[in-house]
This record gives sequence, structure tokens and C-alpha cells, in this order.
Amino acid sequence: MNTKEAIAKRIIELCKERNIAINALANISGVPSSTVYSMLNEKSKNPGAVSIKKLCDGFEISLREFFDSPIFDNLEQEIV
Repeated sequence: MNTKEAIAKRIIELCKERNIAINALANISGVPSSTVYSMLNEKSKNPGAVSIKKLCDGFEISLREFFDSPIFDNLEQEIV
């Protein structure tokens, strides 16, 4: 799994844990829903740190909590 896929998987995981729809997350985070959906599909190859931080604010968690997940263990090396 690459980093972008891990971020998308973590967003979906947190939405399921908190029973929050993607559109609702976008609304409470102040991130356009199109941006959130692009982070979840192939459109966005590099989700921005500011957008991830805003989503964390919507989830009411820190960036540390977002990335403190086994999802981020053993990611593929990304040298292009």
C-alpha cells in the first residue's frame, strides 16, 4: 500500500468508527466535498497536509492520532 492509499483508508476507517458520512465530514471540516472525494480516489496523488489537518479537526483528533495507526506501518517506498 502506498501513502495516498493509506490516508484514504484511514479517512474511511475514522468515518466508519464515528458514523460520519463523507459529505458530513467535509461540512464539519470546512474542506470541499470534492476535495475529500479526490483524496479517497485516484484524482489526488498527494493529499495536502492542510487538508488532512482540517479533516482531523473535523474528527476532533490530532494529526498524531490520525497517523498513529497500523495502516501506516510497512508502506511502500515511494521513490519516483
